[in-house]
Amino acid sequence: MYDASTGSGLSLDTSPIDPSGSTTAAPERRRTRPARSPWNRRNPYPATVVANTVMSGPGSAKEVRHVEISLGDSGITYEPGDGIGIAPVNDPALVDLVIERLGATGEEIIADRKATYTLREALTTRYEIGTPSKFLARAVAERTGHPELTRLIEAGDPQALDAWLSARDVLDLLNLDAGPAFTPEELLEELSPLAHREYSISSSPAVHDGRVHITMATVRYDFDGRERGGVCSTHIADRCAPGDTVNVFITPNKSFRLPDDDVAIIMIGPGTGIAPFRGFLHHRAASGSTGQNWLFFGDQHRDTDYLYADELDSFVTDGLLDRLDLAFSRDQEHKIYVQDRMRENGADLFGWLEAGAHLYVCGDATTMAGDVDAALHEIVAEHGDLGPDGARDYVEALRSAGRYQRDVY
Repeated sequence: MYDASTGSGLSLDTSPIDPSGSTTAAPERRRTRPARSPWNRRNPYPATVVANTVMSGPGSAKEVRHVEISLGDSGITYEPGDGIGIAPVNDPALVDLVIERLGATGEEIIADRKATYTLREALTTRYEIGTPSKFLARAVAERTGHPELTRLIEAGDPQALDAWLSARDVLDLLNLDAGPAFTPEELLEELSPLAHREYSISSSPAVHDGRVHITMATVRYDFDGRERGGVCSTHIADRCAPGDTVNVFITPNKSFRLPDDDVAIIMIGPGTGIAPFRGFLHHRAASGSTGQNWLFFGDQHRDTDYLYADELDSFVTDGLLDRLDLAFSRDQEHKIYVQDRMRENGADLFGWLEAGAHLYVCGDATTMAGDVDAALHEIVAEHGDLGPDGARDYVEALRSAGRYQRDVY
């Protein structure tokens, strides 16, 4: 996803010609694009949280939340398929531990070219401390000679280093050696800026006026005897009650857009990948769309993980959702995933594509997106009688025509 850009208008000469051959000057017309929102990643809007509820049921292995954020008088607009950037805040307990490890008070003044703030403020809202930077990893290795970290850095394998760092935070690296820690200034020089986190929007501006909904999985885990969590997801889950504010901006996704109202769509979104498709369906219901809608949704257990079940069932009953195929992987001995449901319905899926349907995928990029793509190629090869090479060309043609769009993360 990326920010929309603006351009200058184009002046057109539209002077009408009368029968006598003289011309009558017409007012200059200028084709302009909508004004750029003043709210962006450098200047996020302080939006109010109006709802924050757990959707996953008791006993679920996941904590999935439905969060609603009011856009107030910001003038912010969005389209189905867009994302929302949220500026996170670091866990204050972790901030306290880092300050203690530095032997500091937190009230030390930190100055850069643009602002002056305290060390506590810097560690809370300005720098990444949930995931250590590679710069810090190298600096710690040089200072401590820690054998495992040094070996990873000298091996020159960035993926292996990323994997090692992924479960650790800044405090873990500072604790690799019992000796004196960095000074506050030295530490901050090695940290990355605290970046926004982006979530797919699960609402429709035509239905949920003035609000943005997100469908968020809260990341929690334990490592080395200490509870950890996703920086933004735990901030929202644990420290953002209704009435609190979060800093936000819209991240347009022009490559993940609904087609014309009369065009059929196939949506594949397991887990929180359902988010943009909930927005799509609400938007199509509001617009009176005549295009058919087919959704593949899956998760672990129907009883605890069927997100937006009442809404989806209502869409089926009302006739908006023409087909709904569900895959709950752990409700039977043999695991079933959305790609299995695709294969089971391969002939119909290929028929929809042949009739002009657009196909969308949203969710996990690590495994799901690749598995779904492989299933799509197999379906096209088999039911199109094209073979592997022909299927590859067919899918690439869908992609080039904007009929195969993915929002994966």
